[in-house]
Amino acid sequence: MENKVNDFSMPIRKEDKKIKIGLIGLGTVGSGVFKTLKSFGNVEVVKIAVRNINKPRNIEGLDSSIVTDDAFSVVNDPNIDIVVELIGGLEPAFQLIETAIKNGKHIVTANKELLAKRGEELFKFAEENNRVILYEAAIAGGIPIIMPIKTILAGNAITRIEAILNGTTNYILTKMDVQGASYEDVLKEAQELGYAEADPTGDVEGFDAAYKITTLATLAFKKRIKIDKVYREGITKIRAKDMEAAHDLGYKIKLIASAYLSKDGKADVRVHPMLVSQKSTLAHINYVTNAVSLEGHPVGGITLSGPGAGEFPTASSVVGDILAIAAELNTTNYLLPMMRCNHSSAAEMIDIADTENKYYLSINAKNNKGVIGKIGTICAENEISLASIVQRGVSEDNTADITVITELCREKDMQKTIKAFEADDMINKVNSMIRVQI
Repeated sequence: MENKVNDFSMPIRKEDKKIKIGLIGLGTVGSGVFKTLKSFGNVEVVKIAVRNINKPRNIEGLDSSIVTDDAFSVVNDPNIDIVVELIGGLEPAFQLIETAIKNGKHIVTANKELLAKRGEELFKFAEENNRVILYEAAIAGGIPIIMPIKTILAGNAITRIEAILNGTTNYILTKMDVQGASYEDVLKEAQELGYAEADPTGDVEGFDAAYKITTLATLAFKKRIKIDKVYREGITKIRAKDMEAAHDLGYKIKLIASAYLSKDGKADVRVHPMLVSQKSTLAHINYVTNAVSLEGHPVGGITLSGPGAGEFPTASSVVGDILAIAAELNTTNYLLPMMRCNHSSAAEMIDIADTENKYYLSINAKNNKGVIGKIGTICAENEISLASIVQRGVSEDNTADITVITELCREKDMQKTIKAFEADDMINKVNSMIRVQI
C-alpha cells in the first residue's frame, strides 16, 4: 500500500477560489498571522499594509510586491474578501474598518481599544451592511473565550467574570512577589526584556485590561458596557511590603479585571489590584500567562488560561476567526449568525462608591499606646468591622506599620475612613488600600 503524507490544510476543489485576505499591520501579531496562514490552502494574503515600507522584514515567503504603505488600498481592493486589522488604536483603524465594511468585506480585528470605545457603532454598521466582525484575539490573546461564550456556553446565564488580562502587569506583580523587589526595579527589568513598553502606561495603569473587560462583559451579559463607567486603577502604588504582608495573610496580589451582574440586572465592572486567596486558581496564574474565570448557570464555574499575548498565541485566535469566515463565504447570505452582536440596550452600571468589598490597609502610625484602639474606633465610627489588625514592627523613627483586613463594607464608608485616618494626629499615612477578593 502506498504511504500517504497527512496534509491537514484545507483541500481546494478546482471550482473553488482562494479566499483573499488583506492584512493591515505586520508587527509581531501580523507576522504570526502571515506565517500561520501559509499552512492553509484555501486562503491567500494578497495585500499587506505597513507603516514603514522600507523596514527590513525577515519573514520567509513574503513577496515584497504585496506590501504597501497605503492602508486604504487594502480596504478598497475589490478582490479582497476579509480585512484583518492589527494596528490598534482608534484612528485610522475605525475609518479603515468602516470603509472595508462599506466595500463588502468581513472583518477580523485584535483592536481592544477600538471595540471598547466604538464597538457599538461598528457592530451596528456591520449588521446594516450584512457583514461580520470577529475579535477573538482582542480579549485574551491565544485563550479562546469569545467563541466559547457565543457557542458552547450560549445556554448559560453568566453573572460573574474575574480575569487576569494583561501579561505585562502580571509579570511585574509575579516578579515582585517572587523576588521581593520594588515595582520600579521590576518595571525596568520588564522593559529591558521587552515585556513592557518604553511607555508602559496603557498596561500598568489598567487601560488595556479595562478595554478587554468592557468588551468581554458586554458579550457575556448581553448588555452593552460603557467604558467611561468602568472603574480603573493600576499597579503603580503596589509596594514590596504589600506583597510580603499579603503572602503572610494567605493572599497574592493580582491586577484583576472583574464584572458582576446583580440579580436586578445592574453591572459592576472594574479593573484594580486585588488580594486573591492563595487557594484560588487566579493566585497561581503567573508571569505573562492570562486567565478568565466565569460563573454562570448551569455550568457553574470554569477557568480558561493560557498565553495572553505574543506572536503565535495571538495569531492563533486571529487565524481561527479568518477560517471561520472563510468556511462560510459563498455558502450563505447571512454568515455566522451566532457570532454577531445581538444586543443593543446598555447596562445600568453600579458606581464603585456603591459597591461592597473587603479591604487590606497598610497604615503607618506613631508607636503610641492606644493607636490600634484608635484605628478600631475610627473604623467603627464609619460602619466598618475589622477581620484582623496586626502591627508589623517598629521603625527606627518610632513609627509602626499596621496591617488591617476589614469585613465586608461599603466603598463610600472606606473612603470616609481613610480621610478620617489622614486627619488623625496618631496616624501618619495610609500607605496602601487594596480590595480583597470575596
